Amino acid sequence: MKKLLCGLITCLLLTVSVANAEVRSDRIQLREDHPTEYVVVKGDTLWDISGRFLSHPWQWPSVWQVNPQIFNPHLIYPGDIIYLTWVDGQPRLSLRPGIARLSPKARVSPLEDAIPAIPLKDIIAFLSDHLVADEDLLKNAPYVVGGRNESIIAGAGDRVYARGELQSEEPLQAVYRPAREYRDPETGEFLGFEMLKIADTAIPAQQGDILTLDLQKTREEVRVLDRVLPIEETRIQSLFEPAPVPEGTEGLILSVLGGVAKIGQYNAVAVNVGTRDAVEPGNVMSIYRQGELVRDPVTGDQIALPEERAGLLMLFKVFDKVSYGLVLNATNVMSVGDRVYEPGR
Repeated sequence: MKKLLCGLITCLLLTVSVANAEVRSDRIQLREDHPTEYVVVKGDTLWDISGRFLSHPWQWPSVWQVNPQIFNPHLIYPGDIIYLTWVDGQPRLSLRPGIARLSPKARVSPLEDAIPAIPLKDIIAFLSDHLVADEDLLKNAPYVVGGRNESIIAGAGDRVYARGELQSEEPLQAVYRPAREYRDPETGEFLGFEMLKIADTAIPAQQGDILTLDLQKTREEVRVLDRVLPIEETRIQSLFEPAPVPEGTEGLILSVLGGVAKIGQYNAVAVNVGTRDAVEPGNVMSIYRQGELVRDPVTGDQIALPEERAGLLMLFKVFDKVSYGLVLNATNVMSVGDRVYEPGR
């Protein structure tokens, strides 16, 4: 009976310990060196400011939820003062009314002067010029067959021809080129083709399945077999609401966008999670660097060292099986093949 009682007490203590750990992981944690207030400067982001106060910057919606005006980045400008306060025992960030706000003069500031949620300059090209297409889309998209005077490459101002049926009647069309094929490194599953936008184009005429393309803004020379696809006519997203990915979500870094080899802060990466995993733009994931392979000096066996947390990324563009993420925090160099998990793992 005594053994049974001890076992029940031990089980109860473990349950309470786990529950407390879960509470601690969800609790807002302030940095030990957090300020009591901060003056916004040009170049700041919501992530930067939150990181000055919080151990986990992605928790900013929780500390700013009582301040709807501060959640909108169009209402935070250089010179504004963010200060720390407490509501019902929980930390909150608020805007301090300053001289400029008490003045009877109207405050007029261009929207582009407002601070963004994350550094948009590091992802703007990937938001507008990259997409991941499935096999059917690539197979059915019109393809460039040639240009005037039998030319096989062309640039802005040139006219080329493509063959096929447009995927939509959208007025905005572009020429894309398959940049790489994504496959799951562990299962071999095909995940999609990364498509790089080569040129914007107008389509002044169509005869049968032959399309006339007048090339406009180009980033590279258009070539035979480049594809014609509609441009995603969506407003560039500047406001992201950070939140953890769904519990249990994990994946791998597939590539580094932009042609760099090693991964550091503000690099954009592709990971093998997408809408089928219920992830959304704004979701946050921890990055764990692969453990190195070393040889045991006693037995001679080759062993893998444990993974180590190396950074934090936020997904900013999500497709079916692949997503693009921006590395917002890096404590170590990362590489393709490193794993990503829900934060706080």
